Amino acid sequence: MTSATRKLIIAIDGPSGAGKGTVARALAAALALRHIDTGGMYRAVAWKALRDGVALADEAAIAALARTAVFGLSDGRIAIDGHDVTAEIRTPEIDAAAASVARLPDVRAALVARQRAYGEAGGIVMEGRDIGTVVFPRADVKLYLDASADERARRRAQDAAHAASRDNGGVANVAQALAARDQSDRTRTVSPLTLAEDAVYLDTTGLSIDEVVALALAAIPRT
Repeated sequence: MTSATRKLIIAIDGPSGAGKGTVARALAAALALRHIDTGGMYRAVAWKALRDGVALADEAAIAALARTAVFGLSDGRIAIDGHDVTAEIRTPEIDAAAASVARLPDVRAALVARQRAYGEAGGIVMEGRDIGTVVFPRADVKLYLDASADERARRRAQDAAHAASRDNGGVANVAQALAARDQSDRTRTVSPLTLAEDAVYLDTTGLSIDEVVALALAAIPRT
């Protein structure tokens, strides 16, 4: 593998349940790049705000938290200020809280700055909802993963990482929660979820993970 390949910045965006996390981890492993789950950062900030009794509408306080928190982002684990919250942030409560804090401009500014710092040297696969449009608009590769609403709800309900969602009313409730998150992400004033003009759009409906990863790899230039 060449140094040019190792310096790639790969941006992956898309709605919940489209397969971003699984595909991002697979690409990072295949290309020996670092993987960053930016959605996990917003979830971790929301978790800490709730834990510390910070009102989710207190933009200044949550932005300060986002600027000063110490994140641990490796091996699929997410930690904040020394607390491994990998499992705790995958709940309906944190889903809603993360969507709320993600709408706050100062919080987004704080986390976007940190995400850019993580990836400024390249060699990274970063997933989220504004990576190719805001965080790294000049990323070497931009992928936008999507799937039908039914498919995304089914996947999320079956995802072991989201066991609380599965136990909270099944696929129908998960579908409602995803629809609410989609609406929040696409209508927020700052950094809404949208398809970058130069992104490769991948509809993952009905495809296996291996098939999606193969399509994603095919979109990445080799040198």
